[in-house]
Parts: sequence; C-alpha cells; structure tokens
Amino acid sequence: MDQNQIFKQMIDFNKATFDNSFSAMVMVQEQTEKMVSTILDQATWLPEEGNKAINDWIGAYGKGCEDFKNAVNDNFKKVEDFFASSKK
Repeated sequence: MDQNQIFKQMIDFNKATFDNSFSAMVMVQEQTEKMVSTILDQATWLPEEGNKAINDWIGAYGKGCEDFKNAVNDNFKKVEDFFASSKK
C-alpha cells in the first residue's frame, strides 16, 4: 500500500474522531446552556448585571468553540493538501 494512502487514511480517521468528539461536546454544551437559561429565568434574586455576565460568558464560550473548530478544520485541510501535493 502506498504511504500517501496510509497517511490519508490516518488523517481521515483522526478527522472523523475529532468531528464526532466535537459534536458530542457541542451537544453537552447546548444542553448545559438550556439548563443555565432555565435557571436564570427562574432566579429572580440574580441582578440583571449577573444575568448579562453569564450570558456573555456563554456567548464567549460558543465563539471560542466555533473558532477552535474552524482552526482544526483549516489545519486538517492543510495536511490533506500537503499529502495531495506530495503525491504528484
């Protein structure tokens, strides 16, 4: 078997593993976000500033996850392009 083919299979496996793990993490994050939202709706004792801070925190976490996913996908693409160009 060609070395490039072996590396491509390894990259595909690692990308699939990452995508599945990331999807599971996103599902947990979404469920936690729903739970926190429900708690915040019922927490009349929490000042508006605290509520806003928690919502900002949730938004920053979501943005960080999205940026991380994009960075990983970009790097997988670079590795795939590298092996595709070295095959020629």
